[in-house]
Formats: sequence, C-alpha cells, structure tokens
Amino acid sequence: MAERTLIIIKPDGIQRLLAGRIISRLEERGFKLVAAKFTHISEELAKKLYKVHSDKPFLKGLVKFISSSPSLVMVWEADGIIEIVRKMMGATFGCEAEAGTIRGDLSCGKRYNLIHGSDSPESARYEISVFFGPDEIVDYELTNAHWIYGVND
Repeated sequence: MAERTLIIIKPDGIQRLLAGRIISRLEERGFKLVAAKFTHISEELAKKLYKVHSDKPFLKGLVKFISSSPSLVMVWEADGIIEIVRKMMGATFGCEAEAGTIRGDLSCGKRYNLIHGSDSPESARYEISVFFGPDEIVDYELTNAHWIYGVND
C-alpha cells in the first residue's frame, strides 16, 4: 500500500477561499484523495492533534487558531507522499517560504500558514486516527495510475 498523510486546510485557507487551489495542486501532482471531512475542530480535538507540542509555549495560540473556524481535513495517498507534500508546502510561514510552494505562493504572513501536513509516517498514522476511523478511508484504484506513477504491468 502507498503511504498516507493527513492534510488540513486550516481556517485561514478556508476563509481566504483557497481550498480549491490547494486541492488542485495535490491532485495535479498525482496524489489520491482517500478521505475528507469539512469540520470545525474543537479545542479538545486540537489538543489531541497537537499533543507533540504539549510543552511548547505556542500550543495555546495554535489550538485557538485551528479551532477558530472550519477546516478541511483530508487523507491523501501516494508513494513517498509525506516528504513530497512537506516540500510542496514550503517553510512554516509564507514570509519565509520559497516561491513555487503552497505557502510561498499563497501567503506572506508570520502567523497563519494555510495548511498542515504530517511530518513522518508515525505522525501520519496518529493524526489520521484522530479524525478518521478505518471505515471512513476509501480504498480504490486511480484509473490513470500507470500514467502518473509509470507503472507497467
């Protein structure tokens, strides 16, 4: 099975009407969407998601931000997707991100950063489980996978 990652289009991405543009970039890259949920993340769920930052001074602000407005929470799948998406997202804040990255092209701030992506296979498994049960993730074949991934049967 290909690798999976959790992607969240955060409240600023939703409020700025950028969800479609961000999703398009993921689809154009050839990634497969296997789960999606439009939701208002509660503070309790945000604390669970960001438990790795529980001792960090920025946790309170992060929880407040992610729970301030709806987000689009998704699971995407492809070989090597975690590393690729991390590169596509760019540096944490738009003011530091290179042109050509999602954050570099669509943001310029030092506070909000549009998108979350898992940083390792272990964190992806945990983060996905925070939002999705196994029965909410859809397994299917992309009909054009051989053109995207260069698979020859």
